[in-house]
Amino acid sequence: MNIEENVFLNKYVVNPLNSLSENSYLSAIRAGMVAVVPLTIVGSIFIIISYFPFAGWEEIISPFRTILEIPVNATFGLLAVFVCFSIGYDLGLQMKQEAIISASMSTLIFFLIQFNPEDGSLMFDNLGSSGIFTGIIIAFISVRIQKFFTDKNLVLRLPKNVPPVVYESFVSLTPLLALLVGFWIIRYLLGIDINLLVQTMFQPIVFAFNTLPGILVYAFLVAILWSIGINGDNAMDAIAAPIFLQYLTANVAAMSAGEPLPYITAYGFFTTFVNVGGTGATIALALIMLNSKEPGYRKISRFSLPTQIFQINEPIFFGFPIVLNPILMIPYVLNALLLTAGTYLMMYFDFINKPVINVPWTTPPIIGHYLVSGGDWRAALWGVVSLFIAMLVYFPFAKIAERKRLSDEAKGISHE
Repeated sequence: MNIEENVFLNKYVVNPLNSLSENSYLSAIRAGMVAVVPLTIVGSIFIIISYFPFAGWEEIISPFRTILEIPVNATFGLLAVFVCFSIGYDLGLQMKQEAIISASMSTLIFFLIQFNPEDGSLMFDNLGSSGIFTGIIIAFISVRIQKFFTDKNLVLRLPKNVPPVVYESFVSLTPLLALLVGFWIIRYLLGIDINLLVQTMFQPIVFAFNTLPGILVYAFLVAILWSIGINGDNAMDAIAAPIFLQYLTANVAAMSAGEPLPYITAYGFFTTFVNVGGTGATIALALIMLNSKEPGYRKISRFSLPTQIFQINEPIFFGFPIVLNPILMIPYVLNALLLTAGTYLMMYFDFINKPVINVPWTTPPIIGHYLVSGGDWRAALWGVVSLFIAMLVYFPFAKIAERKRLSDEAKGISHE
């Protein structure tokens, strides 16, 4: 890739996409999703205990199943509440508001619209994953309104000598009143079901991401963004993470009810089954080049392999590099697509279990495959097969890159 092409890509592709991925709202969504990951991991631990794949375990645990499901309901069952709070907090920080007030205000308004207009009872169904998008939008609107009132000085300000907590509480009164009255009118006087409206708006995307064409498009976008130097996972997470989390929660609910798991591409599908040793399964490239004839490739492979065992592949990604390198970009994107399609079909035809457990994204491959699938040994075996598939795809391109590097070095061309 020549200098002119590089400059063009940086100016018209990389920089605009970087700016988009750093947008305050998208950044707040990512922060909110990250904040709830520990909750889903803790909830998943209790799922593992309840449904441990061991002969006779069901009979042993049966008397305790009800109380074991309480932590699951307290985590997965309240995800939208935590997402709304976390996004409100992060967006409040970014907009230079009192963050804890932003978070509390957002959560209050989210709860406000969750009551049954007929009998005033709290409807718990929308507090879980199905209400995540509602929580996101409520947080956005609440913090924007808070900032508008603050910027226009439409707030009650006490003397500066009062305690900060009291001062900020009074500052929040007018935006909170405006939000509460506004959403109360919309939900209860006008009778608009905000949850249903938001879910209907996002239904096409929610549906598409659980189809093979939809998840292939997602995989292509993630891989191609990484290939030009943009963190594809971060860029796409603002859209995809809430959906994948919604899928995972539905799978958890189905498992608890003894029903078939409805979603293939639930949280863990991409991070574990596609990102084997990092996005694009780059651990396979490191294994191939461990004994490369080219000293630079050999050194980078050996240095990066320990980190890739824990799914961190930046050393090899930028060290070889793969970014903006046409020879290695091709197998990088191809592996993402092949592993996405292969895993999808394996789960679709019930050869391996669908994701039901959330594990840290740094969990090593094969172990992660086993845990995410709820203890399915076939998923672990597929992890091994996936690694060999990725190595086969990388091999010819890696050797081309190696020969080119050796040829350049023989001509005195430096790659430092």
